[in-house]
Amino acid sequence: MNLFRRSTRVDEPETRAVAMGYTSDLIAARAEWLAGGSGVGELTATVQGCVSLWEGAFALADVDGTTLLTRRNMALFARMLALRGEAVFVIRGDRLLPVTDWDIKTRQGIPSAYRVSISEVGGGLTETVLAAEVIHVCIGSSAAAPWAGTSPLHRASLTAELLQEVETALRDVYRDSPIGSQIVPYPESQEDDLTTLARGFRGRRGRIMMRESVNVAAAGGPAPVQDWRASGVTPDIQGVMPRETLQAARGAVMASYGVLPALFAENAQGPLVREAQRHLAQIVLQPIALLLAEEASQKIGPAVKIDLVRPMQAFDAGGKARAMATMISAMAEAKAAGLDAATLKDAESFIDWAD
Repeated sequence: MNLFRRSTRVDEPETRAVAMGYTSDLIAARAEWLAGGSGVGELTATVQGCVSLWEGAFALADVDGTTLLTRRNMALFARMLALRGEAVFVIRGDRLLPVTDWDIKTRQGIPSAYRVSISEVGGGLTETVLAAEVIHVCIGSSAAAPWAGTSPLHRASLTAELLQEVETALRDVYRDSPIGSQIVPYPESQEDDLTTLARGFRGRRGRIMMRESVNVAAAGGPAPVQDWRASGVTPDIQGVMPRETLQAARGAVMASYGVLPALFAENAQGPLVREAQRHLAQIVLQPIALLLAEEASQKIGPAVKIDLVRPMQAFDAGGKARAMATMISAMAEAKAAGLDAATLKDAESFIDWAD
């Protein structure tokens, strides 16, 4: 038999069955990259509360120099940055199109071209565009991959996993444990009477779930006949300190998003809330807005300015009013004292009022 003889019949299609291949590995890696180390940390109310603060702040932003950065686009930027660590939008005339997935080609570490996927109702659209047609903002980038960003949840994946495990454990306890149920001793009776009694216990969660006999010999001897007190089977989980662990994990996740944990404290007062909002606006979100403004200025053309602090100034309305009154009083005293404009300018620069 000639093993190398070419068959004259049409070859049948080759069928392969691969349990784990390149595609599945790529999908798993992409899912891990999008959702963080645990995959469901972003489903917690703590993360969504932080993301909502980011969205609201960016939607309130004052944008000068372009009409492309609408409030809707700014909110999308904030959510993508909070959950993925980077946001990509394609410039199309007078609008921006959000990109769900993309591949990058770099030159000297700088993106030069993108293969982007744009969502549609009937399916996605994939096309290749140059870097000049794309607004790409990253946070949490590393020197090994400066073109890619990482979300705060991904950077704190261990803490996010702890929060997920604690919330999952508490959910399972409230779902599966016999909370409020009791074991009631019952004297020996006929089987028919015990069966009828047992049927009456169904569906009485929090009341009576089981019954037992007092004539059972266990733990060295029979139970006292007079001891007919009910025994509760509600689990005691105070020893593992779930409340303290949950609060610590929530606080750590909030801190990774730049939100002071005291902002959500039950006894939070007005000054604390204002300082927490000031910290979020000035130290965390405004630098990200400057990154977006710098990228938009390079890709769109005109200089773009984005201000998050002024729209969020409700946290310091009283302080600003007092500062304004003090500044006017100081200027009036300086004018009465005969100080020239140069001296006033130097004083303003010293206290960071130059602009």
